[in-house]
Amino acid sequence: MKAVVCKAWGPPESLVVENRPPLTAASGQVVVSVKAANVKFSDTLIIANKYQTKPELPFVPGGEVAGVVTAVGEGVAGFKVGDRVSAQSPSGGYAEEVCVPVESLSAIPASIDFAGAAGLTSTYGTSYYSLIDRGELKAGETLMVLGASGGVGLAAVEIGKALGAKVIACASSEEKLAVCREHGADETINYNTEDMRARVKAITKGKGIDVVYDPVGGDYSELALRDMAWGGRFLVIGFAAGPIPKISLNLTLIKGCSIVGVWMGAMSKRDPQKRRAISAEIWKLYEQGKLKPHVWGAYPLEKAADALNAIAARKVAGKVVLTMV
Repeated sequence: MKAVVCKAWGPPESLVVENRPPLTAASGQVVVSVKAANVKFSDTLIIANKYQTKPELPFVPGGEVAGVVTAVGEGVAGFKVGDRVSAQSPSGGYAEEVCVPVESLSAIPASIDFAGAAGLTSTYGTSYYSLIDRGELKAGETLMVLGASGGVGLAAVEIGKALGAKVIACASSEEKLAVCREHGADETINYNTEDMRARVKAITKGKGIDVVYDPVGGDYSELALRDMAWGGRFLVIGFAAGPIPKISLNLTLIKGCSIVGVWMGAMSKRDPQKRRAISAEIWKLYEQGKLKPHVWGAYPLEKAADALNAIAARKVAGKVVLTMV
């Protein structure tokens, strides 16, 4: 089988495509023929040795795939050869096959294609966990999403809308904001051309933001924190902009607000039962028509570097996948 391999830390161009032996399923494992692999910003950090988790070299990047079960190991129940599934794994997704524990699988409905299903439970799961468990977002509250056109950002827009919140989407271009409006954003802010704080004040009539969803970091984090409503919750998802902001903690005192860290991956390891429950809720919302995954681009396996560079350059509105033919 073909696989994209990281043999040395570096940029996407350092990845190589090579042939590897077919995979076999050990006890409790399932082999999945990968049809689509989700490509995330965190993958660019992992291959450069800049992420919280550091796999041993060499490794196959990518942890979120959709495909068809081709083999099941001893003791596997609930799945059989031929089933359409999504799967999560610490690595191994950028390949024609992946071998995963059976508990990492979710059955996917016939109504969704593989590109849409790849990474859906993780991308939307991150936003679901963030907004419901960590942010306690309620109907009628105001949610502001920074980097709203990215994978998790767009998921937060849709889930916030499904929860009955007023959603303000922030992004860097009118093209990206148009996608956000298509996915339910009530208001949009172009933080390259507009005064974000003035717009927030006008939209909320001076009340401020109840929940901020921030997967970006950088210069806009503190500005958003300054616009929190009393008792608001600022959710720290990631740092796609690069710089990790240094926050003046007196702002939390003045606003009576909270800064809440969100790490879906760590939670999933600590509480796999919660992860599975969240995945089930995500599929319910999808089947109710409340979630509409937006695939911005699909690349062949050999173009994995191009896919990663598109995300790193912040060109993407929605998500990017690698597809196997």
